[in-house]
Amino acid sequence: MIVKNSPPETKNQWRSIVREFEQVLGKGCVVRRKEELLTYECDGLAAYRQRPALVVLPRTTEEVAEAVKLCDRYNLPWVARGSGTGLSGGALPIENGVVIVTAKMKRILEIDWENRSAIVQPGVINNWVTQAVSGAGFYYAPDPSSQIICSIGGNVAENSGGVHCLKYGVTTNHILGLKIVTANGSIVDVGGQVPEMPGYDLTGVFVGSEGTLGIATEITLKILKTPESICVLLADFATIEAAGTAVTDIIGAGIIPAGMEMMDNLSINAVEDVVATNCYPRDAGAILLVELDGLEVEVQGNIQRVAKLCTQNGAREITTATDAETRLKLWKGRKAAFAAAGKMSPNYFVQDGVIPRTKLAAVLREIEALSERSGYQIANVFHAGDGNLHPLILYNGSELGAFAAVEKVGEEILRLCVEAGGSLSGEHGIGADKNCYMPQMFNEIDIESMQYVREAFNPKGLANPGKLFPTPRACGERANIQQVAPIKGAELF
Repeated sequence: MIVKNSPPETKNQWRSIVREFEQVLGKGCVVRRKEELLTYECDGLAAYRQRPALVVLPRTTEEVAEAVKLCDRYNLPWVARGSGTGLSGGALPIENGVVIVTAKMKRILEIDWENRSAIVQPGVINNWVTQAVSGAGFYYAPDPSSQIICSIGGNVAENSGGVHCLKYGVTTNHILGLKIVTANGSIVDVGGQVPEMPGYDLTGVFVGSEGTLGIATEITLKILKTPESICVLLADFATIEAAGTAVTDIIGAGIIPAGMEMMDNLSINAVEDVVATNCYPRDAGAILLVELDGLEVEVQGNIQRVAKLCTQNGAREITTATDAETRLKLWKGRKAAFAAAGKMSPNYFVQDGVIPRTKLAAVLREIEALSERSGYQIANVFHAGDGNLHPLILYNGSELGAFAAVEKVGEEILRLCVEAGGSLSGEHGIGADKNCYMPQMFNEIDIESMQYVREAFNPKGLANPGKLFPTPRACGERANIQQVAPIKGAELF
C-alpha cells in the first residue's frame, strides 16, 4: 500500500509538526530526542530495529484522534504500540514515521458485575484485569506468558492467546466491543456489551488486525466466574513424541482441559537452572502440564482419566496439585520458559506456527531432524492442546550470518506447519517477521481480498504500513536487516 502524498522532508517542516503535536498532547507526551527514541526502535523481536522520527503518548481517545489526524494531514506513516512485548515485529517503527504509544492509557474505566464485563483503556496490563475482579470471584481468561507486562491493546491487535486458550479461546473470544480511532482520526464504536450484535462483525474484523485498521482506545472485555475446582497435573515422558501422542489421546477422549502445555528437555533444564521449581525432572524427554477446571465432581473424574491416558502413553510419573500455591509453582516454570531460554544461548529466535494436534508427534520429529541438519539447537515450549508451537532456535548473534541462517530455519518450520494443515501464527501475529511467508498459506486472491478490508479502514496506507501483508520492498530487504545494530533512522532533529 502506497502513501498518496509525500511526507515532510525538511527539518523546518518537522519542527513545525512537532510543535503541533506538543500543542495537542503537551510537551511531556512528545518524544523526539535521539537517545530517547531508541527505547521504541523495536518490540520483543529485537532483531529488527528502526528508529522512529517521533513518539507520542496520548492519554485519551480524543488525544489519540488528534494525533492520528496530524499524521493524516501530513502523510506521516504511524505505528501503534502498547507495552512492546510483541514477538513478530508488529510494533516495528516506520522510517520517518510516528509511533503512537498507548502506555499512558492505563485506566480500568468500568466493571459491570451483573453483565460480567469490564471496559478498559488499551494500556491496561493484562494481569491487572484479573487482579481487579478476582476479589469478587471473577477472572480474565486470556493469559499470555507475558501477562504481567503485556497490554490489553496489544493483545487485541495480535489476537493473543495463552495457556487457557485451549478451553476458553483467544482474545477475540473475550472482546465484546471496541472504541476505535480509524486511520483518518474518526472515532467509531463497534460491538457492544452483549456477545452477539446485529450486522457485520466489525469487532471480529478489528481484533487481530495488527494495527493496520486503527487503534482501539476503549475495550469492553468479558470476565468469567472463577471455577469451583482447579487441578494441575504434571506428567513426564521419556520422549517428546510420547507426550505428543498423549495430547492427541486426551482430546480424542472428549476431555477439554483449561490448558495443556508441553516443554522438551532443553527447556526443562533451562527453567530449572533459572527458576529452580524443583518440580520438573531434568532427565525427562518432555513434560506435559494439564490444567483441569470446572465442577468438583467433573474435575476429579477427569484427573483419573487424564492420568490413565498419560500412563498408557509411557508417562513415568504423575503429580497433581489442587491448592493454589502448588498449582502456581507447577506453572511457574512454563511461564518463565522464554526468559529462561537466555540461559541456554546468547540469542534465540522464536516462531509461532500451528499444526493439527494429530500431527504433533510427526512435526516434532521433523523439527528435531531440522535441528540436526542446520546445526542449531531448537527448544520446544508450546500450547500442546491447540497445536500452537513455539520453537526457540538458539544461536549466537555475534557470529556473521547466524541470524540469516536462523531465519531460514524459522521459515522451514513454518513451511512444515502449513504443509501439515496448520497456519503461520497462533497468537504472535504476522507483523514484519512473517509477512513474506503469507503466500505459503494464501493465494493472490485471498491476499487481495484481505487488502480490500484494510483499504476500507486505512485508504492512505498510513496505519502500520509494511506489516501483515507481503510487499516487494519489505520482502526484498529482509536479508539486509541487521541483528542488534539498529537500522539508521532519519536525522531530523
